[in-house]
Amino acid sequence: MTVRRSLFLHSELRRRPHDLLRSMLAQVDPATPPNGPDGPVAALERRLASLLGTDEALFFPTGTMAQQVALRIHADRRGRRAFAAHPQCHLEVWEQQGYAVVHGLRFQPVGDRHRLMTLADLTAVAEPLAAVLWELPQRDIGGLLPQWDDLVAQTEAMRERGAAIHLDGARLWEAQTYYQRPFAEIAALFDTGYVSFYKGLQGVGGAALAGDTALVAEARVWRRRLGGDVYDAWPLALTALHGLDTLLPRLPAHREHAVAIAAAINADGVARAYPEPPQTPLFHVHLPVGPDAATRAANALLAADGVELFGRVRSAPAPDRCSFEVSVGENAMDLSPDEVVGFLHELLRHAT
Repeated sequence: MTVRRSLFLHSELRRRPHDLLRSMLAQVDPATPPNGPDGPVAALERRLASLLGTDEALFFPTGTMAQQVALRIHADRRGRRAFAAHPQCHLEVWEQQGYAVVHGLRFQPVGDRHRLMTLADLTAVAEPLAAVLWELPQRDIGGLLPQWDDLVAQTEAMRERGAAIHLDGARLWEAQTYYQRPFAEIAALFDTGYVSFYKGLQGVGGAALAGDTALVAEARVWRRRLGGDVYDAWPLALTALHGLDTLLPRLPAHREHAVAIAAAINADGVARAYPEPPQTPLFHVHLPVGPDAATRAANALLAADGVELFGRVRSAPAPDRCSFEVSVGENAMDLSPDEVVGFLHELLRHAT
């Protein structure tokens, strides 16, 4: 089945090798070395440190590795093994508890799994914590973000209790479109921060961990220990730099388009978009059919029209309900809100 149009951020439309290689060739100088201080990885690290207002930024092949390293360092420094985060944080839901298996850390879920963490939730934790992690936005509950004043109060309160303050900024680029503050001002709330290159920036892969010079030096040792010191990482760095140049300025438009799509869905009533309005280019669509029916219908729509609405569906407590994630990127900008509503009607027709 050939994808022609898509609401799925990780669609092959933006990831076909031929197109990615052409974009690399268009941006790289023939004299650029693969490694060293003038290579793409070093250039990317310097640019990120400047953008985030940190001493340094260190390239990692994956965000999973970057975040585990940050938490391990914070735990070793404080002599504590527990860290706190939202019950549906990425480390718990998607990474097979690598923090525990590899590093012997313990996860303390905080708050209601369907709501954002609150200051009251955090202060109720009695156990001394090595670190507290905030995922901005909280992907698995619809891309929600705490209000700025709440975020400031939470980070200050946890720092006063001796915990390190860590940012899961896989989608920091998207979160900034809501906070409307410089990236450095957001990052300044945190002791360490991770950012991703293959989500909103649509790179091939890779991540970075930003922090002070001493912490980044420790992180560099852990990167080598874990096998993440990739010698020729320049292709990942090139696509990340390309995303910073071309897509980062487009993210406010992506959010505006997400807001328009969500409003059209809710006005029509074919499904429910949440939150409304979306705080970032990411939101969830809740369908009045079960996950198996939705998946079959989506495959039929893709086969018939080349339209890809989602990568996967999320089940719900009710068996006749499910949801899917919309994360608006360049691949979705040519889909009008009315067209998306029409495709949802078509999806539900196939599903019933």
